[in-house]
Amino acid sequence: MSSTNLDKVTKILSEVRNKVPLVHCITNYVTINDCANILLAYGASPAMCEAYDEVFDFVKLSSALYINLGTLNKEQEQAMILASTSAKIHNVPVILDPVACAASVKKIQVINRISQVGKIDVIKGNIGEIKSLAGQSANVRGVDSIDSGEGALESCIALSKKCSCVVAATGKKDFISDGRKSAIIENGTEMFTKITGSGCMLGALCGAACGASEDKFSAVVSAILSMNIAGEEAVKAANAPGSFRVKLMDCIYQLNEEKLKEGAKITWK
Repeated sequence: MSSTNLDKVTKILSEVRNKVPLVHCITNYVTINDCANILLAYGASPAMCEAYDEVFDFVKLSSALYINLGTLNKEQEQAMILASTSAKIHNVPVILDPVACAASVKKIQVINRISQVGKIDVIKGNIGEIKSLAGQSANVRGVDSIDSGEGALESCIALSKKCSCVVAATGKKDFISDGRKSAIIENGTEMFTKITGSGCMLGALCGAACGASEDKFSAVVSAILSMNIAGEEAVKAANAPGSFRVKLMDCIYQLNEEKLKEGAKITWK
């Protein structure tokens, strides 16, 4: 493992806590509270602003914009497009979570529109969503991926080159690429699949990390590693979904660079 790469990744946690980035979230209603709370525990500041009349100006004040398509409606669609336009004008990083894009033509249309009028710096989805966006066949069930992960890294690389952004595909292993360099993370816990919103919370953390660092590839690796290490710690103390959710917040709050370095299982490509 490259110690230089790992040093870059782990230092971003401290950068988040020093800079306290404001993460503007337009996210789904199922997990909005979880996203806000995990951002606070991570050291960032959440703003769950989606009113059309406010988003353009609010993006200007933000360190990052997190767009989650999970419960997409017409009002959110309009706000997302306007917010992404503002992000392009004001050079604010945009993290897109294409929830259920493999099962919804409408969501693909919205993603294309955001790409046309705004910008996307990071696409973070499960393996099924990322393979679908990359034009590969994927096994999905609603918002969940049941894909084996075969070809996931290749899909990340291809989509990254196509969209000129960092791409992350999450699953039993997590794959991240900026089209030139890649990482595979093998940390985490199956308990993430037993609670609603683990992926959404991770997307919000990616927003915080990207809001604190210019190195978007390292920022996304750092956010995913942080979530996974915290999950591993949480499941030791709470082996049922309800208590795991609560303990996860505590473990995110208690993270430090040393814990990330000691626990990291990353392969660099």
